[in-house]
Amino acid sequence: MLSRRFIALLAAPLMLPLMLGGCQTLESLGDHAAATVGLGDDAPRAYTGSTVSQARRSGIVAADEPLAARAGASVLTSHGSAVDAVAAMFFTLTTTYPVAAGLGGGGICLVSEANGQVTEFDFLTKAPRRAGAYALPGAVKGFATMHRQYGALPWQRVVAPGEAYAATGFPISQALAARLASSQNIVRQDAGLTAEFLDGSANLLAAGTEVKNVALGVTLGRIRLNGADGFYQGEVAERILAYSDAQGGGLSAGELAATVALQGLARSRGAGNLVAWLPGPRTGAGAFSASLFDTVSRGVRAARAPAGATALAVQQSLASFGIAGVPGDLGSTGFAAVDSSGRAAACAVTLNGPFGSGRTATGTGVVLGATPSAQAGIASAFLAPVIAMSSGTVGLAGAGAGGPRGAAAAIAAVLQASSGRPLGKRGDLQGTGAAPYDTVNMVSCSDINCVALTDPGAHGAGAVANE
Repeated sequence: MLSRRFIALLAAPLMLPLMLGGCQTLESLGDHAAATVGLGDDAPRAYTGSTVSQARRSGIVAADEPLAARAGASVLTSHGSAVDAVAAMFFTLTTTYPVAAGLGGGGICLVSEANGQVTEFDFLTKAPRRAGAYALPGAVKGFATMHRQYGALPWQRVVAPGEAYAATGFPISQALAARLASSQNIVRQDAGLTAEFLDGSANLLAAGTEVKNVALGVTLGRIRLNGADGFYQGEVAERILAYSDAQGGGLSAGELAATVALQGLARSRGAGNLVAWLPGPRTGAGAFSASLFDTVSRGVRAARAPAGATALAVQQSLASFGIAGVPGDLGSTGFAAVDSSGRAAACAVTLNGPFGSGRTATGTGVVLGATPSAQAGIASAFLAPVIAMSSGTVGLAGAGAGGPRGAAAAIAAVLQASSGRPLGKRGDLQGTGAAPYDTVNMVSCSDINCVALTDPGAHGAGAVANE
């Protein structure tokens, strides 16, 4: 059961090793498709752990799903900003990692400013006034709003990779296969998901099998051409609303069209020689991350075993909010980018459960997020994007997503960096112990280079932009 205090926070208005199934990723896409998404002959260099980028010469990204990481690095290769990169990763993830990222979901992002401050964008899902199983989605509006302010490349460039993968096909990665294995009952209950991820004998397709979602490709095409209006208005919106009405979902045209992403200064906390930026206090994510930051800090100072201290801090923070239990898979993911100028963006997104509501709106390819009033709606409280800076320079950018352990792992990384212990290889990042559900991904930068660190127990990847 959740305490009234925590329920109120969740309901509060928003504040302002690279392992693909098979190694033939580009070959399976074909030359034309690879070129379309910016992954042709000059595809960004991808790696599994300790290869570094020069912090001021090339960009670097980290994500739960390898194709999304490559898409983000490709954008940086084209002189895109960190916000361009996270937007490209999000739209790619909606295709290649739909169990945890989707047009029907929401999230929180942090963006570093030249003055050393960090801006927060909140675009969490909301429950419709008429109730029902489906959430009002905020993600498309959120990334469109961020891109309008901080994008260096055309909007079309950041949406195109996800669109191309959906339309022409992509191989199921080990990262996606691991999540599909535990969500197969959900897949079997939806016609769209069944058609994409099950074979003729109703068995899950193996890692390396090429799949596509043509309807999602068309929807992403409309978003590419018309921005957020291509999703919240027009034919896509009409199809989503028609499906919702037919299923008793409660979504309305007025609420969908009125979706906004709000922004404001993120919350800053001192940590040694670093200033750590976390989600602000007006959301469940902000309240939980602040509590967790304090309890992890106290525990690490008092304990000899940081991992044990972090686990205890999670228990204490959950208890302080009256949270007795958390679903194993909350349908969330986190990713981050640092660009060639040293600016950073870190995002955590969720569908409020694996594949959200488990239902695909007919004719759109869009998996609808579950209402935050559902059991897995608590997912939003555990989204933990973080950016840590020293004298205005980014030292760490990343996210814990999926559960309280992922959030704690992100905060533990900040505290480790603040104590003078550099994070330079994958093993330096505390695993969540529940991968692939509670994952943590980080980009760690020193004075001379940056390295992408993914959860040691999961199948994420980092990718470096070509100079």
